[in-house]
Amino acid sequence: MEQLSHVDKGFLEQMEDASRRYASRTGERGGRMAALEQQGILHADTPERVNSRLKRLGVDWAMATAIERTPATATTGTSLDLDRELVGTDLLMLERFMGRNDLIGIDYLEGGFLAARSIGRITVRSPGSSHHGTGFLVSPSLLMTNHHVLGSAEEAAAGVIEFDFQAGLDGQPLVPVVFTLDPHRFFVTHRDLDFTVVAVSDRSRDGQPLAAFGRLPLKEAQGKAVIGELVNIIQHPNGEPKQLALRDNQIVDVLEDFVHYSADTARGSSGAPVLNDQWEVVALHHAGAPRRDHDGNVLAVDGTRWHPSMGEHRVDWMANEGVRVSRILGAIQQFSLSGTAAALRAELFASGSSLHAVDVSPPTDRTDPTVLAVLAVLAGRPNGAAPQSVTTDGSSEQHATTGSVSWSLPLRISVSLDADAGADALRPGAEPPAAIPVPAGIGRIDGQSPAERDLAAAIVNLATFSDRPYYDEAADLMARDAYYAGIHPGNPTGLRLALAEHLESTHERRPAYKPMRLLYPWVDLHPDEKLHGIYSGKGFTPQELMEADAAVEAARIGRWQEFMLHEGAPGPEAVEAELDLLEASLPFNCEHVVPQSWFAKKEPMRGDLHHLFACESTCNSFRGNIPYFDFPDFEEAVRHDCGRRDPGRFEPSEGKGPVARATLYFLLRYPGRIGDEARELQRSGLEMLLTWHRDHPVDVYEQHRNAAIAEMQGNRNPLIDHPEWAAEIDFAGAWT
Repeated sequence: MEQLSHVDKGFLEQMEDASRRYASRTGERGGRMAALEQQGILHADTPERVNSRLKRLGVDWAMATAIERTPATATTGTSLDLDRELVGTDLLMLERFMGRNDLIGIDYLEGGFLAARSIGRITVRSPGSSHHGTGFLVSPSLLMTNHHVLGSAEEAAAGVIEFDFQAGLDGQPLVPVVFTLDPHRFFVTHRDLDFTVVAVSDRSRDGQPLAAFGRLPLKEAQGKAVIGELVNIIQHPNGEPKQLALRDNQIVDVLEDFVHYSADTARGSSGAPVLNDQWEVVALHHAGAPRRDHDGNVLAVDGTRWHPSMGEHRVDWMANEGVRVSRILGAIQQFSLSGTAAALRAELFASGSSLHAVDVSPPTDRTDPTVLAVLAVLAGRPNGAAPQSVTTDGSSEQHATTGSVSWSLPLRISVSLDADAGADALRPGAEPPAAIPVPAGIGRIDGQSPAERDLAAAIVNLATFSDRPYYDEAADLMARDAYYAGIHPGNPTGLRLALAEHLESTHERRPAYKPMRLLYPWVDLHPDEKLHGIYSGKGFTPQELMEADAAVEAARIGRWQEFMLHEGAPGPEAVEAELDLLEASLPFNCEHVVPQSWFAKKEPMRGDLHHLFACESTCNSFRGNIPYFDFPDFEEAVRHDCGRRDPGRFEPSEGKGPVARATLYFLLRYPGRIGDEARELQRSGLEMLLTWHRDHPVDVYEQHRNAAIAEMQGNRNPLIDHPEWAAEIDFAGAWT
């Protein structure tokens, strides 16, 4: 029998409860819908609720009935005998509410855009599992979602909320802005009403303010929607990028605690807000009533039997169900809170008293347009590429997709990117320089920021590789035999020279150093489909390190901007020092087992996948560029999860076999590039590497790595394919 997670169990329980409620209301619902069909929206709900709704729209019953009595062909806003300015209301909105006019003001789209800013994807990762949901900000500090998405403070502590997980105006993915949840400050949850409210960190992982994403205030007032109205749902179905079901659900019933809305085409997502045409939150979406076969089994949208692994967005819903906002607020009032939690609750209710349906606070650090232009220039060029020119015409827009603001820049900028040139300080109002130094490897401007582009490519690669077998041994053995055809052991020096020439000539594709694109999605995966720190053995999902590196890449550009704004004319030495500082203070979660300083960060060594491994930044920093060493057990050394270290010596806790084989590969592939300097690999360390190679044999993880890299670069690691050759190769000759 299939084992269900507690999240799936919670969702199934809510779905069964919603089904019972929906079935029990068949008679009442039928009468309401008949009245809607025959008499119109003013008569489908109770008079009290309809009057409350009209009052909220700024009109009275007389105005509404006047429109109702007017022939539909006349209610276009030109023939109706009413003076709009004197009446003081937008008749177009009222006509749309009553189904008499399909037009709506263009500000409707702006309101929807602002509402969407506050909605994000919740991800909870725990050992061996993960799940997604939708959530939205309801105050300057608090987020709302379903109880069955975040059922406990412990679960919330393992969760994050990602804003901007969506496509931009050009159809390309934006860079998500990730905030951790903070249940220690505030956490309330309610199983029966299926809601959870939890605090969110004030700053994202890359330092952006939570305030930049606004909020959707919850309002206790009645009259936010009535039976017959069409509502909107902004959601992350099944953890997918943000999507909008625009006026695609009609309210069909209002219960004491819940509201039901049709689901002919739009599928809800757990924790999404249900919004009216004024972009006010009407309800918290959580479940629905599914269609079933004659045996009572829930059906999927394709008519097959549904099961939880397919995701809730694949259920064939008859109706969706949301929890009424007024009931949620009433329940929150009943919790006994004190201190910080009580203050945050008060802030939640104060937010709901706002006159604006969508309260989006502008960021306080809006950057001068000149600085934004420089940021665009600082997107740089790929390693080895020719200089690029960037032109922003006065008639076009430059969008700042990594923040919360888009700017129209009245500038025309033509900048030649020259890594050796200096730059004048850029002050507000100053002209941009003719040339500025650019960090190597940051990437070329092509309509996206570098971090956006790299993360988007990484996500695509992750999805592409997920359908492939982890390691095809038979195919790899055939590829190995073909690769080494004509290379024979016997002469140690001859074997080394033959391998060196072969490794270089078959290194046909030489990707630049971008670990999130190739290393994390596929190359460095272990059989458990996780990445493991090469020195600590700690496990991570690929997306964790992909997102972390994207944030680091964006932060590096920000730091580089600050440097350029404060340096009048930095020379080559200052630029190089700043780049070294950036890499040391903001490292990727990736380790070069042959440190970059040993080969001056040059390509193709820097991007050669054979010596790149996933490695959390703490271990990366702990090792630095210190040579490997094997401490005798009795020696004292600084101990860490990553290994042991003292000045000039480092021994990893894990990964000795893989790092030895990667280093030996480097000696063969790049002879004479490293060695014998005080802080580099010396000949005396060769025997240690050979010992690690012998004592920690090749496993399926390294075989997978080798096959994947061969497919991407063209060359292979002979120490993985033929471990026995280690004793027959004249490695010492690689130092000459």
